[in-house]
Amino acid sequence: MRYAGRVFWILIVVVLSVGGTSFARSKVFDVNYEFYPYYPSLLKWNKSTAQFTPPEVCAGCHSKQYAEWTGSVHSLAFQDPVYQGELNRAVKAVGKEISRQCEGCHSAAGMVTGEIKKPGISGLSPIALAGVSCDVCHSVSGTTHWQTPSHEPENGSLILTPGVDTARGQKLVKRGPFKPKDNCGSGFHDCVESPLHLRADLCAGCHQVYHYEDHFPLEATYLEWKHGAYAQREILCQDCHMVDFSTFLRAADEFRKPEGKEYRHFFNGANYLIYFLASGAAKKAGDDKKAGVIKEKFEMAVKRLQSAADLEIFPVYRDSRLAEVKVRVKNIRAGHNLPTSLTNVRQMWLEITVKDSKGNVLMTSGGVDAKGHLTEDTRNLNSEGMGKDFHFAVDPWLVTSFSRHDTIPPRGYRDVFYGVNVPQGAGKISLEAKLRYRQADQGVAEAVLGAVPEDINLNEIYGLTKIPALPVVDMVTKQVSFDSTK
Repeated sequence: MRYAGRVFWILIVVVLSVGGTSFARSKVFDVNYEFYPYYPSLLKWNKSTAQFTPPEVCAGCHSKQYAEWTGSVHSLAFQDPVYQGELNRAVKAVGKEISRQCEGCHSAAGMVTGEIKKPGISGLSPIALAGVSCDVCHSVSGTTHWQTPSHEPENGSLILTPGVDTARGQKLVKRGPFKPKDNCGSGFHDCVESPLHLRADLCAGCHQVYHYEDHFPLEATYLEWKHGAYAQREILCQDCHMVDFSTFLRAADEFRKPEGKEYRHFFNGANYLIYFLASGAAKKAGDDKKAGVIKEKFEMAVKRLQSAADLEIFPVYRDSRLAEVKVRVKNIRAGHNLPTSLTNVRQMWLEITVKDSKGNVLMTSGGVDAKGHLTEDTRNLNSEGMGKDFHFAVDPWLVTSFSRHDTIPPRGYRDVFYGVNVPQGAGKISLEAKLRYRQADQGVAEAVLGAVPEDINLNEIYGLTKIPALPVVDMVTKQVSFDSTK
């Protein structure tokens, strides 16, 4: 009997080990392919006969919210040529299946319904092209953040339930943060109060981008927030990114939550490049009104960047002579790290110029060369990715860890030191420091935009005859002076 019992349990272990992919196991990351049928997207869909609703339909009753959403990063998420170029490169490098990881957040409705077959925008319905549309967010009925392979929010770990089937037929159900008013939905859909829509967990699933196979956090915006000062004071993603600029400043500076009437469907952050390109597309299409709306969102994004950081500059003396300059870069308003998102691609750097009392340049550091690359002496406060071979990598399907991670946590700082060789009699020393930002290296931008699918003609849609120089935002500029001797 003992022998038979042992054989039984051995057989059970063998079956679980070699059975279907639902039981495939890793020593660190368990992936349940049956639970996550769209893997590597971790999105789930409670399928019924209820269809997703295009945003133009929502606009009939929610014109104000629709106008705010139009031209937002959510509305542009799928058609963005930067996204489409990177998606096309990923599919060619890894295969079609990897596209689900991206599509699950950039066009959830298009992905779960199987409408999106390949990179590109041709032949797709309005709901697929709408990206992160009204119905996607308002159909979120739950999360699976704890069940993911990392047991953290990642790669779209949300549950979509746009409606249910009843004995009387299909019923659309939309969820929101507040108690529904009488006759909410006007008979078109039911309204449900959702506590989830008042939590950062709603945003977490798509703002935690992990490697499709090794589950390394390429983007950890939610965890940066959760492990920082703003989460401790209950200032959420929505409190900064779903409000106008002045309300954002108040929430960030005073840790004061906005009132219900102050929330807007702007979803505004630092991704000004997407506005820059979309504004060009609207102008090319002859839609000056839309171009103006997008320009306003561009300007709001730039203002947020320019309010996010500050610089402090200190002289360091040795033997009574100026030896170094310490530049402290402070994250004063971002509720997550600065920069955030794909931090091995984002660039936030310092440019320093030191002069003597006669205006002679004693030292410079940092800058952009003629080809659009940062110079070798530039102090870049971002991350550096590496692949499984521990060599440098930048493509998200290759990066499985960071070799360097110099981003700045909420209300935190990083000190950068510069040696200064001060000649005798230099007198008063003046220094100018700039903190600058752009979303990628020029070479990365050219590779990505140069790889857009064939149905995205950059000239016809965006008016681009060549890849433009990426816009650079001067976040902070400071000038100080101090004595060369002490």
